[in-house]
This record gives sequence, structure tokens and C-alpha cells, in this order.
Amino acid sequence: MFSFFRRGAAVATDQASHDDLAKASQTGACTIIDVREPNEFAAGRVPGARNMPLSRFNPAALPQDKPIILICQAGGRSARALSACRAAGLADARHYKPGTGGWIAKGSPIEK
Repeated sequence: MFSFFRRGAAVATDQASHDDLAKASQTGACTIIDVREPNEFAAGRVPGARNMPLSRFNPAALPQDKPIILICQAGGRSARALSACRAAGLADARHYKPGTGGWIAKGSPIEK
């Protein structure tokens, strides 16, 4: 189970951990949404991520069947997307603050 979605546990953060993102990438238990622009997304992304650029981001268009992990290059755009999700009433979303750069720095794989 993902640490930030445990039932009955109080969660004080809107951030997904590296382990949460790795598990989501491997199992598909969460939907990973990359909010970078298409050219950035095409250059390399977390395996299994879907592209929904922040420039056209619409929380209503997010899949509703699983929790969401938002990611960008360095955490700023995913934080703005998370704010939009919260304003739209979506509680099952978190963001990966280190971004794709942090993912790569940890030695995690990317796909192109």
C-alpha cells in the first residue's frame, strides 16, 4: 500500500515519496501524470506516466479510478497542478516534489 494513501492514517503531506512513485511505476496502482510539456515528456519520463501538460491541465480530465501522482521536472509545476486538483475537490492526488530530475538522480529508469 502506498504510504500516503493508508486508510486510517493521518497524512500531513501532499508529497509522494520516491518509493511510492517507484511502486506506482512498477505496479500501476496509481496513475502517474507528468505535467511537463510534450517535448519534455518525449525526451524521457517515469515509466508508465501519462502526459497532461500544465498549460492545458484540467483536473476534471484526470482518471478517477486510482490515486494520482503528479510529476514535472523539478516540482514547481506539479505543485501548481496539485493546487488545481485540491481546488477541484480531488483528495486522492499527491506530487513527487523532486520531479523527473530527482527520479533520474536516484538512478531510477526513464522511458522515451
